[in-house]
Amino acid sequence: MRSIAIRVAEVAAHHVRTRRPEVFGGVGAHRLTDAPDSVQSKSTPTDPVTVVDTETEQVARTLLGELRPHDAILGEEGGGSESMAGVRWVIDPIDGTVNFLYGIPAYAVSVAAQVDGHSVAGAVVDVAREFTYAAALGHGATRTDSAGATAELRCNDVDSVDFALVATGFGYGSRRREEQGALIAKLLPQIRDIRRIGSAALDLCMVAAGLVDAHFEHGLSPWDWAAGALIASEAGARVHVPSADTMSDAGEVTLAVAPGIADDFVVLLTQLDAYRAIPND
Repeated sequence: MRSIAIRVAEVAAHHVRTRRPEVFGGVGAHRLTDAPDSVQSKSTPTDPVTVVDTETEQVARTLLGELRPHDAILGEEGGGSESMAGVRWVIDPIDGTVNFLYGIPAYAVSVAAQVDGHSVAGAVVDVAREFTYAAALGHGATRTDSAGATAELRCNDVDSVDFALVATGFGYGSRRREEQGALIAKLLPQIRDIRRIGSAALDLCMVAAGLVDAHFEHGLSPWDWAAGALIASEAGARVHVPSADTMSDAGEVTLAVAPGIADDFVVLLTQLDAYRAIPND
């Protein structure tokens, strides 16, 4: 399943990498007006989906249908199986679509296999950097670069929350954003700093790779965390995720934190009431 997740994610990532210049013609936001029919809105006017998102999900679905014809599939754009019984593949064709639109090189393809609602294998491809993060339950996590060099991943050995570099993200609804902003304002004085990359899948992989020390975010759907949370966990992170049938609207929290600060960071988030769900407007 890990090998299949890698193959599907890398094929899908190649499609994303190829199609962006074809659809938008360049790397800047000024190019977006050149392809107005290629972008639509989802939950809010600022929550976009592009023709490349839908194309890429279909690429992944087609390949999975060939490799695992009897398994269920859940995708961000195409929906699919809500049942958690048996094997279900969970696909995010472009995690970080706003970055993709603007040409900011921080967006990913995420593919995970879940068994009875629990992730057992997954891959996240950093499309712009051509890095493939991957894991299988009980077998560790790796990152492979464009030259084929593979390294085992381990979280940072940070031991003080005061020095924690924390990644987070924000929802699209105004009320959720307001509450998330207030929470960050309380957290920021007690840590090293905040990073807002714009892709939860990459944030979770960055915890695994030691590029940040923690990631937490309210309102993720299964396709946002199914692969990345497993990769972080297999690299040693303490991970908390919603149930596999919980969608973004519920506003549940997702957390991955390096083991050396996990206890203290959980206490801090509890003191800040950060485990409380922040539903959509």
